[in-house]
Amino acid sequence: MQQDNKLEVMPIPKLIWNVAFPLMISMLVQSLYNIVDGIFVARINEDALTATSLAYPVQMLMIAVSVGTGVGVNALLSRTLGQKDRSRVKLAAINGLFAAFVCCMPFVLLGLCAVKPFLSLYTADPAVFENAASYLKICMVFSMGIFIAATGERCLQASGKTWLSMIAQTAGALCNIILDPVLIFGYFGLPAMGVKGAAIATVIGQWLAAITSLILNKKLNQSVPVSFKNFRIDGGILREIYKVGLPTMVMQACGSIMVLAMNKLLYSFSSTAVAFFGAYYKLQTFLYMPLNGLAQSLIPVVGFSFGAKNIGRIRQAYTVTVRSAAVIMLFGAAVFCIIPKTLLGFFSAGDAMLGIGVSALRIISISFVFTGVTVVTGYYFSGLGNGLINMFSTLLRQLIILLPTAYLLTAHFGINAAWYAFPIAEILACAFAMCVYKHKTSCAVLRTTIMGKGQSA
Repeated sequence: MQQDNKLEVMPIPKLIWNVAFPLMISMLVQSLYNIVDGIFVARINEDALTATSLAYPVQMLMIAVSVGTGVGVNALLSRTLGQKDRSRVKLAAINGLFAAFVCCMPFVLLGLCAVKPFLSLYTADPAVFENAASYLKICMVFSMGIFIAATGERCLQASGKTWLSMIAQTAGALCNIILDPVLIFGYFGLPAMGVKGAAIATVIGQWLAAITSLILNKKLNQSVPVSFKNFRIDGGILREIYKVGLPTMVMQACGSIMVLAMNKLLYSFSSTAVAFFGAYYKLQTFLYMPLNGLAQSLIPVVGFSFGAKNIGRIRQAYTVTVRSAAVIMLFGAAVFCIIPKTLLGFFSAGDAMLGIGVSALRIISISFVFTGVTVVTGYYFSGLGNGLINMFSTLLRQLIILLPTAYLLTAHFGINAAWYAFPIAEILACAFAMCVYKHKTSCAVLRTTIMGKGQSA
């Protein structure tokens, strides 16, 4: 098939960008979900921005589980397409969608009964509490859209149809961008719903992306047939999905745990610090989402080459991608250093937030290039079917090193020292990733791994 030939014969530099560019654009647009929410919510008042910042870690956890399942499906499908096993491809796609549905259910139940007890751990301010509770409950109870979209889009990506994946993601994001001001401020005769309106706009966008991805798979992705006719649960398929998917979930969930812990630390100083960190995290998604799109292009490219036992293309794909990531992140670091006031101005930052945020953005930006190398290396190993290295790299940079360092720095030097924990953690995690890459990707090791895989198959 045409998309299989592209993954097999297109020159690697051209192939990486052919696969990555639509992923980067779609994830760049998708990052506007949280940025646009934050920009419009900040225009209500700082309490509203603080409320969505407190809710954001739970949203990140939902994204972690949904993306983990989707990445596991993507990795399995790309390797199976390389092996040209059509019946297993269909089974993997349908079991992936089933797994996404099952994973969504706990969040729906928690959204119905656990939102207020959770938020009571972080704030006693009535205005912040009520806004955060209404926003988070809507996002959780109606979260099915984000789970189905994540898997449906990865089915498209696995066969090289990243342009179709971009269409699905972009449709949802643009819907959210258009509906945000309409529902938050009450245009066209609709009531002004404030923070609740932002949540409704978000879930409508997620559902539109889910429906679009399923339609595109059904109509235009013949390499990955999506049909529940004769559906059966396959334990072996599910194990293969979560061999990569579960470490990816843990990796993604690290961000949620990190933000929860940082919010708790920062709230002991001021709510403005929490509001700033929420603004920063939304800003950095505008840079990190394209980085993840570039890095995730390695999953189908490396996965297909791994299935086809082509060592040279595997190594070349990593080299091209890691160099590209370093350039992108260097550009992002320059922007954060040069115009921090302008960036924070999008969130209606007052003098107090600017006092904290301008120097913080410059300090944190030191870490960006190191992050790019670490993220690309992690997804490279995911494409080879090993999600544990990606998971441990993320644990290092977001939990094991970052949080203790941040707590120690603030305890001895105050809140302005907390931000140095980010470059410290990223540099050490990057060093770990590079050591593992050099140890595990020599030609001899790759050849042995591929031969062993072929024999086990």
